[in-house]
Amino acid sequence: MKKILITGGSGLVGSRLTEILIEKGYNVAHLGRKAGEKKGVKTYKWDYKKEYIDIEAFADADCVVNLAGANVSEGRWTESRKKELYDSRVQSTRLLYETIEKNNIPIKKVISASAVGYYNSTSDLMTEDKPAGKVFLAKVCADWEAEAQRFDSIHIPLCIFRIGIVLSPKGGFAAEMAKPIKLGFGAVLGNGKQQISWVHIDDLCAMFLKSIENIDMVGVYNAVSPEPASNKEITTAIANHLGKPIWLPNVPAFALKLLFGGFSYELLVSHNISARKIVNAGLEFKYPDLETTLNNVL
Repeated sequence: MKKILITGGSGLVGSRLTEILIEKGYNVAHLGRKAGEKKGVKTYKWDYKKEYIDIEAFADADCVVNLAGANVSEGRWTESRKKELYDSRVQSTRLLYETIEKNNIPIKKVISASAVGYYNSTSDLMTEDKPAGKVFLAKVCADWEAEAQRFDSIHIPLCIFRIGIVLSPKGGFAAEMAKPIKLGFGAVLGNGKQQISWVHIDDLCAMFLKSIENIDMVGVYNAVSPEPASNKEITTAIANHLGKPIWLPNVPAFALKLLFGGFSYELLVSHNISARKIVNAGLEFKYPDLETTLNNVL
């Protein structure tokens, strides 16, 4: 039985991945803020701010799945919040590397999260070889990946997933979009043309599982569905699914900026991300299209 150590294991993705891995017979442990045990999953304490990890977490671990990072959609992007978004990803990944390297821990593979925020905002189809963008979130992703890529220097196979907007029946993006629509106050954001590259949480977890089970699956992969959609298309699809009209005018960019500050950029950005590489790797999507996905998550 393989042991998988997950950082960020209590989050939306980490929780679902843990369930799936246990169903598959894996032994799963977490690194978290507080030590403890829940539903047979042991959590070992770590604190990137204090550069501390309980070294016992790595005992018999075959693979580390690094999902740690503060939620980018929570709170206004003040300077202190931006620092937390950055440090919770970059410093935590640095601590993982330095701990494993210093202690010669025989990890067989590291799988690290990143995000499609790595790319420039464009309607062009973005493949994994495209350069990083210049905005804040792109820098976070680029530096996050750079820390993870240090595992290459100690010959530990590394796979990085640039994750799109995750759609889940347990909350997140779709649920938040559905709230105002249910109340009759749904509206398209900006001009509505901005592309959103999304992925159902179970398809995302299938990507992680595929990488865990195939040590030769290394490098960077876009973790998105094959069918990105515009903000208007997604808003309309959710409204249709709920049987609610969209009658309010589009929310203009300046209003979003007043409401959300710096995060408003991410609501208006266009990410048209290619899934070709993960498809060519043999992944079969259970939820490849928006209609099938919404039927499951809402």
